[in-house]
Amino acid sequence: MATVNHPHGNQIIKSLLEIIDDESDDSDEFDMIEDSDNDMELELKYCNTHSNLSFNKEPIPRIKNFVEEVIPAFSDTEFKSHFRVCRSTFDFVREKVESSLMRKIPGYKMISPDKQLLIALWKMATPDSYRSVCQRFGVSFAAAWWSVRRVTSALVEIAPNFITWPENEKLAEISNEFEAMSGFPNVIGAIDGTHINIPAPREHPECYVNRKGHHSIQLQAICDAQCKFIHCYAGNVGSVHDARVLRLSEVNDYLNDEQKFPNDCHLVGDAAYPLHQHLLTPYRDNGHLSVRQKNYNFCHSSARIAIERAFGLLKKRFRSLLTLLDMNRTDLIPEFIIACCVMHNICLLKNDELPVEEVIEENGNINAMNCNRFFPADGVDKRNRICEQLIIRNV
Repeated sequence: MATVNHPHGNQIIKSLLEIIDDESDDSDEFDMIEDSDNDMELELKYCNTHSNLSFNKEPIPRIKNFVEEVIPAFSDTEFKSHFRVCRSTFDFVREKVESSLMRKIPGYKMISPDKQLLIALWKMATPDSYRSVCQRFGVSFAAAWWSVRRVTSALVEIAPNFITWPENEKLAEISNEFEAMSGFPNVIGAIDGTHINIPAPREHPECYVNRKGHHSIQLQAICDAQCKFIHCYAGNVGSVHDARVLRLSEVNDYLNDEQKFPNDCHLVGDAAYPLHQHLLTPYRDNGHLSVRQKNYNFCHSSARIAIERAFGLLKKRFRSLLTLLDMNRTDLIPEFIIACCVMHNICLLKNDELPVEEVIEENGNINAMNCNRFFPADGVDKRNRICEQLIIRNV
């Protein structure tokens, strides 16, 4: 069962329902018409009628037949360079979401599912603005916006098929992979959070400012040893601490569910998280750690690095998440982020590797964040027991 959540979920669903209820057939047809020359004429007519100023608006130059002629001429390498997925992965995703991208009621001819998916992937894969996307694909702003929204909604809908909590034999397989790479036993996932920078929101922008001074939306994720996400949770504002994000997420309930953590298995997380028998954190380095405690921290970090690598791969493939996500609707950003996570997992499933240098995201020094925090005895005992059992790998 996939566990993809975000705190604005109810608001997004309510917003979608309101838009659907308020949207007439004409507006739906308007949204997906490829050519917006008529829209431009109406806008010019309105401006000329209601303004005393002489005004001539030049149409935006557009690339003609980019989808119909230019993209088919791309080599496989060029296609992957632009859209960050290979053609076989694109075909696989199109088959999964095609039915959600087709008109359900009669109306004007709409953009093909192929073109909608290409527009959405371009938006995910590049930091381009909607204006640039419209110019390249020869569509109106409304058509580009709705294409991205339809595709991201379709990807979130199929997320339970691709972002799943491991069970049975899969748990043992993941645990063995983590132990082989780090020496740390019984690990089924690495947990951490990352910030997706966004433009300053119009309402309550101060709430979105993170510790680095940027406006952001948070993504909390858990991955396996192959950097595949097994749980994603997006939508908290940048000012919220990682520990609080955990408490607000579904994972907080998982930690007390023995069925989710059979055979004494656990997650590994950094010092921002509270120690728990199913979530092990490093020892706080106060300058007086023993050799075994230092070795524990080294092995723990070797396992935890999987989630840092996963975030690095996610942001290098979908570069809209890397610097500044050009979206103003904060209620729709979590859905966009989760859609990128679904695509990340699909690419790993299809062995669609990205030939880029390895990027490991740095979260800064948060070693002191768990000082003066009460640790439950079962978590402390388990950590100490593992500390004593680990083979010395680093002194």
